[in-house]
Amino acid sequence: MIKMLALDLDNTLLDSDKKISQRNERVLRKLHDRGIHVVLCTGRPINAIWPLIEQLGLTRPDDYTITFNGGLVINNVTKEHLFELGMAKQDLQPLFDFVQREKIPLDVLDFERVYELTDQPGSIYRSVLKNIEFRDTKMADLPATTYSKAVMAIPAKRLSKIIADLPATLKDRYHAVQSQPMIMEFLPQHVDKSVGLKALLDHFGESFDNLMSFGDADNDLGMIKAATQGIVMANGLPEVKAVATALTTSNDDDGVADYCERYFGI
Repeated sequence: MIKMLALDLDNTLLDSDKKISQRNERVLRKLHDRGIHVVLCTGRPINAIWPLIEQLGLTRPDDYTITFNGGLVINNVTKEHLFELGMAKQDLQPLFDFVQREKIPLDVLDFERVYELTDQPGSIYRSVLKNIEFRDTKMADLPATTYSKAVMAIPAKRLSKIIADLPATLKDRYHAVQSQPMIMEFLPQHVDKSVGLKALLDHFGESFDNLMSFGDADNDLGMIKAATQGIVMANGLPEVKAVATALTTSNDDDGVADYCERYFGI
């Protein structure tokens, strides 16, 4: 029995205007009222998506969000951390060396804010990520804290070339995923959305047999494969569609609602 819905945001639940449609909102609110846990799963921090949480009414004491692509599971009401997994500053040194050598912009995130490295070329991340503090910081001045991820945010054409030439040493060192055409994320090696979801399912005494997940991109691959129902959008990447339980219509055609209406008989 499905007791939890895990929902990627960009190009999945959100349409091309970055909005939740009225149909998607109506269906998800009905399922939430039935007692199904509706869990947004994103690479962003919770404050960056708070309007979406409020729109769906995910503000009950047992509502949680998967943030930082599985690195943090946070209670929507209390903001308490149920689970977190990050990296120390020294763990990022191989990536620092690479971006310095190649003159690539880099932003580094802890669980509260973004540090834009000023000794690198300018990033476009500020134009992508809203409702979070940005600090201009030199690499050497980064505080000794726990970091959730590092991000290359540059125009898609240039990013594609960087990804194609990414050294194997970095692929081995980090869980590197492209979450949007202009964003490449470097996470701790064993972090993806399925890791955060397992912690949340364990918290509720459930398993992946009780999970339905929706996604479209590389950073959704883990939770699509793990869920008993892994649903991929019509606009999803071919490699993600290849592991899906089923496909649904696109994010601009209310694909989440379309599948849920049929599956749950709404």
